[in-house]
Amino acid sequence: MKFTLIDREQGSLPKEILAGLTVALALVPEAVAFAFVAGIPPVVGLYGAFMMGIVTAVFGGRPGMISGATGALAVVMVALVSQGNDLGGDGAGLQYLFATLVLAGILQIAAGALRLGKFVRMIPSSVMMGFVNGLAIVIALSQLGMFKVGGEWLSGGALWTMLGLTALTMAIVAGLPKLTKHIPAALVGIVFVSTLVIAMGIQTETVASFIAAGGGGGIAAGLPSFNVPLIALNLDTLLFIGPYAAILAAIGLIESLMTLNLVDELTETRGNANRECMAQGAGNIVNGFFGGMGGCAMIGQSIINIKSGGRGRLSGIVAALALLGFILFGSGAIERIPLAALVGVMFMVVIGTFAWNTFRILNKVPLSDVLVMATVTALTVAFDLAIAVFAGVIMSALVFAWENALRIRARKRVDDHGIKHYEIFGPLFFGSTTLFASKFDVAGDPDGVIVDFAESRITDQSAIEAINKLADRYHQAGKTLHLRHLSADCVRLIRRAEDICDINVLEDPDYFVVVDAVRQKKADRAAKGLEPTARASSVGNH
Repeated sequence: MKFTLIDREQGSLPKEILAGLTVALALVPEAVAFAFVAGIPPVVGLYGAFMMGIVTAVFGGRPGMISGATGALAVVMVALVSQGNDLGGDGAGLQYLFATLVLAGILQIAAGALRLGKFVRMIPSSVMMGFVNGLAIVIALSQLGMFKVGGEWLSGGALWTMLGLTALTMAIVAGLPKLTKHIPAALVGIVFVSTLVIAMGIQTETVASFIAAGGGGGIAAGLPSFNVPLIALNLDTLLFIGPYAAILAAIGLIESLMTLNLVDELTETRGNANRECMAQGAGNIVNGFFGGMGGCAMIGQSIINIKSGGRGRLSGIVAALALLGFILFGSGAIERIPLAALVGVMFMVVIGTFAWNTFRILNKVPLSDVLVMATVTALTVAFDLAIAVFAGVIMSALVFAWENALRIRARKRVDDHGIKHYEIFGPLFFGSTTLFASKFDVAGDPDGVIVDFAESRITDQSAIEAINKLADRYHQAGKTLHLRHLSADCVRLIRRAEDICDINVLEDPDYFVVVDAVRQKKADRAAKGLEPTARASSVGNH
């Protein structure tokens, strides 16, 4: 993929820089909140967002996509950190987290090297729509936590102030693009509301109060430094962190690749899934050795970036460097930003993320697709993205298998040579073998029977076994079965199965010549004691 620092066709230098700054501001409370969820210091979440952001922005397969610390991984990390503390004492959980990130990164790089990213194309549209809707709901629910202080919901004047400032931010973000698209509306909304609060001395929750309520220190810190995780490198450690690493790697890749697909649709361009897998892995390895939380692609921040004009790699690079700048130099200013401004921006992301056309198409798509969308949405909210996507793909695959299993048909005729033909339509696979077997009248058929696969395909071992059992039924009746018009790959599949299935492949352009050839071959093999109890022959194109 060509390295595109700035997409000249869809973006510009000012748009890329402003988009990056907007994303950086939105990353701060998200990274801090997810660090609290994982039970680690806020600065670890901020370091994670910075390192994931810079690595994937430079080396990733999707320019314009933003990566950082995410809630989907944080809910897995909290159990890892807790168990790690139980094993090695306070602070050990964080070291186990760093080691797990290194292993997860290696797994993600391996997935990219093996080109497994292409399998994201197999995710159905119904699953994608359910994922988008579920993620929009998750983002909205995560913002509700900003309306709490010390675990208690805001009330009275504090609540109304928060709601009013949130609504004002949303109005700016929604209305400014109608006047000008040269300045990111989200950035203007954050700056305007922050200035208003500071200038008028309005008492409301800020980033600083949010961090203090969570029990963490400020966001000011130095540069991240290299450290090898301080844990014992032995089999017990591997057995402990291995399952967590696999789960984190899987969730990270699924969320990243599905976000990549969404950004592809928004920008009408195409990213490189395998390259993104490797970049995600590299980002997590860097986090493991430099004390970051790790993460994956973030759909909310990615949409903010795209909507703000970020199309190339520069916006992601600016976002990551700006976030680092906030940690090193700008912590005081960032901590004064009212939470309402950031919540308003994220609520607008929710509105833009949710696939509202879902309601319009509910009565126009198959019921199975509606059930898949609803299931994926519910599981994304209740559990996590990985479970939701796996469940959706499995449901879609079962529906596909069932529908195709019912499509197999057989047209029957007897030719001038007295040989009966069964012309098969539809795929022959594990789901259709029972219906396939019911199509044949073994007792009433003549001595010669040809099964014509010109309009069908033999796809798996279950299909081969079904044919072998059918051949056995005809053999028991003293009759011979022939397969005709098999595609080249079907012939290869059958030939590879000759050691485990009694199927003989003979090809001849004239089937009645092959009948004689089969009979002669069977006689020769019987004379040598090699003839099996039943055998189907494959007849070539006629």
